[in-house]
Amino acid sequence: MADASNKQLNSIWTPANVITCVRILFIPLFMALALLSHHGALDFDPALSLAAFVLYMLLSLTDKVDGYLARSRNEITDFGKFLDPIADKLLVFSALLILLQQNTVNIWFVFIILLREFLVSALRMVASANGVVVAADRLGKWKTATTMVSLCGYLLSFVLFAYGVSFASMLLVLSQALMVIAVFLTVVSGLQYFWNCRKVVFRV
Repeated sequence: MADASNKQLNSIWTPANVITCVRILFIPLFMALALLSHHGALDFDPALSLAAFVLYMLLSLTDKVDGYLARSRNEITDFGKFLDPIADKLLVFSALLILLQQNTVNIWFVFIILLREFLVSALRMVASANGVVVAADRLGKWKTATTMVSLCGYLLSFVLFAYGVSFASMLLVLSQALMVIAVFLTVVSGLQYFWNCRKVVFRV
């Protein structure tokens, strides 16, 4: 019985799942660094803003690492399928909350992204109950990539502001433009999910 329990435990704690858990555990540290780095308006502490940016970049990159490990080692688990999307959403929304607190992102953007995630998650549950798997499509992946690049751009612009780099404002504007594109892709990809699953949701 003990051997069976140990085997089940080992099957859960694969390298990929460990990295996913580490990503979640370090998100509060990123938020603390980002909050402490902000002194008001576009005034940032150089060291803390740099630390927040580097940590966020590393946490973002681990998403690719754990996915690669799970596939290459043939260790795709139900626990990983459950936890990885949660880690991704926590990482995105932790940065969005920081930007919202610093008044550098529109509150409606955050609302739209949050609403879409709730609706798509609910859609996946309904589809799963009917034996249908709703996989992430190309548009959804573009949405995620654009959002992450935009968020990293915001954080990097704060570092540049802290160090007095001249093109910090230009990077901030570019990041804001990318966020607009990300929100557009958020809406379109969300509508596409519902259209693809219309037979499950609306029985048509």
